[in-house]
Amino acid sequence: MNEYRPTPYERSGYGASGEVVRNRVLRNTYWLLALSLIPTVLGAAVGLYSGLNQVMGTSPMVSSILFLVGAFGMMFLIEKNKDSSLGVVLLLAFTFFMGIMLSRILGFVMNFSNGSQLVMTAFGGTAVVFGTMATLATTIKRDLSGLSKWLFAGAMVILVAAVANIFLQMTGIMLMVSTLAVVIFSAFMLVDLQRVVNGGETNYVSATLAIYLDVYNVFANLLALLGIFGGDRE
Repeated sequence: MNEYRPTPYERSGYGASGEVVRNRVLRNTYWLLALSLIPTVLGAAVGLYSGLNQVMGTSPMVSSILFLVGAFGMMFLIEKNKDSSLGVVLLLAFTFFMGIMLSRILGFVMNFSNGSQLVMTAFGGTAVVFGTMATLATTIKRDLSGLSKWLFAGAMVILVAAVANIFLQMTGIMLMVSTLAVVIFSAFMLVDLQRVVNGGETNYVSATLAIYLDVYNVFANLLALLGIFGGDRE
């Protein structure tokens, strides 16, 4: 029995098709990621100017529960509808919600006299991290997906420590959590970007959600560290 082997034409056609799909997912992911920053900024502005950030600051336990329930609930809905336009709408609504949640740390930092400078520094630092991880994702040939389970375990440790610190209110734990979060979510960013670059992720809504969470956590925790070490109350 003759073994079937694709002709050079068929092989090149398959490769070209896979490359087209991969490039389309990557392009749409970057566009949707950039678009998601707009509702994030709007949500942060609503949180700051409506005073919601102060309400969350006075009730950290309630705001943490609201954050976890709201975030995980909306992420579940996004994944359920990722193949339709509703998934995009839900993703943008999610980033608006995350912007409101971000207003708490923004309000804390903006109370410093150099608060605006710290926010811009955190934004610039996050952009550098993203650019570095995006470059590495296209140059590293080794498959890094095996790191995901270890990074997920680290993220769970961070979550537990952060929740515990709501009651303990220890600066040392906050510093540890923020430092580890920057490292772990930077690594997550590399893994998630490489998965898109290599064609392992074929849905741009799911890809955008994962990378957005990486960027969000890196920015928020860089901002927390800058507020602790660089905040000027004079």
